[in-house]
Amino acid sequence: MNEVFFFEELLNSEDDAITIVNREKKVIYWNNAAEQTYQIAKEQIINQPITNFFSHDDLMVMNVLNTMKPVKNAYHRPRKDKHVVVNSSPVFNQENTLIGVISIERDITHIVKLNDNLESTSQELQELKQKMTPASSNSPFAKLKGDSQALHQMIRLASKTADTDATTLILGESGTGKEVCARAIHDASKRKDAPFIPVNCGAIPQALFESELFGYESGSFTGAEKGGKAGKIEMADGGTIFLDEVGELPLDMQVKLLRVLQENRIYRIGNSRGKQIDVRFIAATNQDLEKLMQENKFRSDLFYRLNVIQLTMPPLRDRIKDISILAKTFLKQFAVKYQTSVPELPTDTMEVLQQYHWPGNIREIRNLMERIIILHEGATLTRQDVLSFLPGSFSKASLSPIDTLPLEKENIEKISIEQALDRCNGNKSKAAKQLGISRVTLYQKIKKYNLNN
Repeated sequence: MNEVFFFEELLNSEDDAITIVNREKKVIYWNNAAEQTYQIAKEQIINQPITNFFSHDDLMVMNVLNTMKPVKNAYHRPRKDKHVVVNSSPVFNQENTLIGVISIERDITHIVKLNDNLESTSQELQELKQKMTPASSNSPFAKLKGDSQALHQMIRLASKTADTDATTLILGESGTGKEVCARAIHDASKRKDAPFIPVNCGAIPQALFESELFGYESGSFTGAEKGGKAGKIEMADGGTIFLDEVGELPLDMQVKLLRVLQENRIYRIGNSRGKQIDVRFIAATNQDLEKLMQENKFRSDLFYRLNVIQLTMPPLRDRIKDISILAKTFLKQFAVKYQTSVPELPTDTMEVLQQYHWPGNIREIRNLMERIIILHEGATLTRQDVLSFLPGSFSKASLSPIDTLPLEKENIEKISIEQALDRCNGNKSKAAKQLGISRVTLYQKIKKYNLNN
C-alpha cells in the first residue's frame, strides 16, 4: 500500500495542475499546483462537481468525458484570467468502462500576456513608423497632405512602388491627387534626376495623339517640323511618363502603346527602325477600366500591362481627419499669394467642412479656400460663411443628422466588441473571428475604447 503514498507525493510535486474527475463529474484528486493555479483549496473542491467551480463550456475534462477521446497539447482557457496548455485523457477500468478523466494543465497565462503586449507594442511601433515616414519634410510624399489611415496606407504602398520600375496604375476620383502621387513616386525613385513628363490623354485631339506621344521624323507629313520632333514618351527617356486619364486613349493608340510597353522601343511617325528607350510608365484614370473593357473601349492586354501595381487614391470623404489639415494648408498658401491674413476657423465651422461630401475632392477644397481668401471679409470664418460658399444643395438641414453619427457608430462598435469578448470568455482570437476582424485590429479597438479584458 506504500505505493499509493509515493504516487500521491509524485503528483503533488508536479508543477502542472493535475485534476482527476470521476464519471459523475466530481473531483476526486486536486494537487498542490492546481490549488495555486486556480486559488481553490482541496477542501473546497474534493468530492464536489467541477461544474460548481468552472463553466461547463470552458472545461476540457467535460469534453473528454463526453467524447471519450484524449486531448494532447491543446491551448485552453478554463477561466477568463487563465491560459493553459492541457493534456487530458479518459480513464477506463478492466471492463473498458469509462470511470473518469485525468487532466494535466500547464499555466501559460504570463507568457500569453507578454505575447499580447509584444504584439500590441509591435503594432504601435509599425503605426508610428507609418506616420513618421510620410510626415518627413524630406520625403516627396510629404506633398500629399493628411494624417488619415487611408492616406498613410496608400503612401506606404506608393513608397514601396517607388523603389521599383514596375508599371503602375493609379485609380481614383477626379481631384484626389493622382498626379501629385505619380510625381512623388518619381521623385522618390532612382529616376528622380531624369525627366517626369505628364500627359493628359483627355486633352489631346484625336488627330494629334500619335505625333504627341510618339513623335515624328522630318518631312513625314505636311507641316512637320524640320529635323523632326520627339514625342512625350521619348522625352521621358531615362525617367517617368505619367499618362493621366489613360481611359481616353483611342483604341489604335492603345495598340501602339502596348507595343512600346512590350518592346521598350519607340517608333516615330515616318521611322520604321525605332529607338530603344528606358521609361517608367505610370498611368491614372478616374474611369472604370474593367467596365470599358467589357464595352470594348479599352484593350484588356493593355490593362494588364499597366496594372502591374495598382494604387487607389482615397476620396476626401473617406479622409475626414485630413479636411482640417488641407483647409488650413490652402488658407495659408493663398493668404501668402494674395498678401492677406488667414481667417480663424472655429470648431463649428470645421464641422461644416467635415460634413460636406466633397465631390471634387482635394481640387474642390483647394478652390474653395482660394475663393474664401479672395472674397471673405473678417478675421473669423463662421459656420454661416462657409455655407454661403458651398453649393446651395448642401443646406443646414443636411448637417443635423450627421452630427451624432460617428459617436453612435463608435458606441455600437464598442458594445459589439464587449459582447464578443464576453461570449468568448476573453479569448481574443475567437472574438476577432466572430467579429470578422483581425486580431491586430481587435487589439487596436480594445485600446481605443479602454476595454480592460
